[in-house]
Amino acid sequence: MPDAPDQAPDQAAEVAAAVLAHPAVARLDGGPFGTVASYRPGRRRLLGVRLGVGEEPVELAVVVRLGIPLPRLAEELGAVVRGVLGPVPVEVTFSDVVSAPPRAAARPGRDRPDP
Repeated sequence: MPDAPDQAPDQAAEVAAAVLAHPAVARLDGGPFGTVASYRPGRRRLLGVRLGVGEEPVELAVVVRLGIPLPRLAEELGAVVRGVLGPVPVEVTFSDVVSAPPRAAARPGRDRPDP
């Protein structure tokens, strides 16, 4: 966990970036009532990541794409968080599941879509 309070926002941002890099994560979410959040300078909140204090777990709240079993995804996201913070407990809340966005069909000889 963070050694000093001013380090927590940077660590939360690092965790958020690592979690968002996972291909199954569509976006971070504030969880129930927006309680999964880290507070940043300037009265800004980083929704979806809450760093625990002491023995508390790191909390994630995410919206995910279909295609991977949720228990496996929870394990993978826990590993991602531990890759950033070290050996910490992690709790994952799946706020929603969305279908993967359709891939744009490649059209030879076309640089841009039709107007």
